[in-house]
Amino acid sequence: MRWDALFSDLAAQADELERAERAATVEERARIEVGALGLWDRLRPAVGCALRLECAGTLSLTGVLRRVGPDWLLLDEGQGREVVVAIAAIHGVSGLSRLSAVPDSAPAVESRLGLRHVLRGIARDRSPVRICRVDGSTVAATIDRVGADFLEAAVHPAGETRRRADVREVALIPYAALAAVRRDA
Repeated sequence: MRWDALFSDLAAQADELERAERAATVEERARIEVGALGLWDRLRPAVGCALRLECAGTLSLTGVLRRVGPDWLLLDEGQGREVVVAIAAIHGVSGLSRLSAVPDSAPAVESRLGLRHVLRGIARDRSPVRICRVDGSTVAATIDRVGADFLEAAVHPAGETRRRADVREVALIPYAALAAVRRDA
């Protein structure tokens, strides 16, 4: 009888040790998975959700997330106002759920549509825009050219279409200095 109690106690200890090891393994795997997540992976499931973004230069934006790319997002601020935000300029996001996308699970085409592609589309459209820089300054302009790591914009009066006579200067803005681009309505 004493032997039965001893073996039962040893079996219970072994079971408890196995449960603790399994729990530690699960926790470690969860930490590794979270460590592989990028900001893009956290934002992709939030499309359609209302978010608040705190960006460089005291820029604060609120709206519904419409699209997300690997280094940009499109926020619908309502009343027909949309803003493209450089992910590198984001300092904080409020309104996200606990969901995350699986890393490297985005469709191939979507994963290749970077900020540069979005800016080229705006440049082709010739829309007047307001460019927000990470230092907090803004420029009313039309994007003329989009390079690998910069854009060139013709600075002109806000809300007006680009006319050669109204262009005050051409501003070269590195992507590292770019916080957001909002079309002037």
